[in-house]
Amino acid sequence: MRIGRQILERTFILRSVTLIILLIAGSAYAQEIRVDGTVVGFGGRAAGVSRPFRLIVNHLTSAGEASELTQTLGSGGDDALVKALSHMNAGRITVGNGVGLRANAVIADRWENGGTRLTVFYERNVSFYELRAGSRSSDYKIGYAEIFLDSRGHGSGTFIPAARVRLKNGNTWEVEDFGVYPAKLMGLRSTGPLLR
Repeated sequence: MRIGRQILERTFILRSVTLIILLIAGSAYAQEIRVDGTVVGFGGRAAGVSRPFRLIVNHLTSAGEASELTQTLGSGGDDALVKALSHMNAGRITVGNGVGLRANAVIADRWENGGTRLTVFYERNVSFYELRAGSRSSDYKIGYAEIFLDSRGHGSGTFIPAARVRLKNGNTWEVEDFGVYPAKLMGLRSTGPLLR
């Protein structure tokens, strides 16, 4: 009788632990934000070219982390920012049908009429050709996207695949595009919890 009771207790504990793990995994999955749309180029070689765009946000960058990035940019410049971003992981950004790159920082702010603005920074892949040829584009190591979503999760934005970031007036981030014009993000639709 005692052995049967121990088996029942172990079974109960195992089922309880399994249920807790499933609840935690389910709540983590429910927090994911996904933004899908199209990138359209307006200048240079990509003028008129459109590609699928996807942003998957696993967690938003906190205000404290954003403040640390601002301090890093102010004290060490663009290279220090790239180094700090390389240790962060907020999700994934994909242009085209590939796997994409890690979205290092995704900062969410409230926007007009109950909308949300997502600012995305990622460490871009600098090609071997850029490094070998010593091209100017190798100095633009950061990718940048700014997404404006309304209260229904629809919107548009700006995409800069090669950017340089500077701090202006101590607290304002200035993003310089390597290209002539930034690409446009169009037809964006999001799923998941946004700021309300």
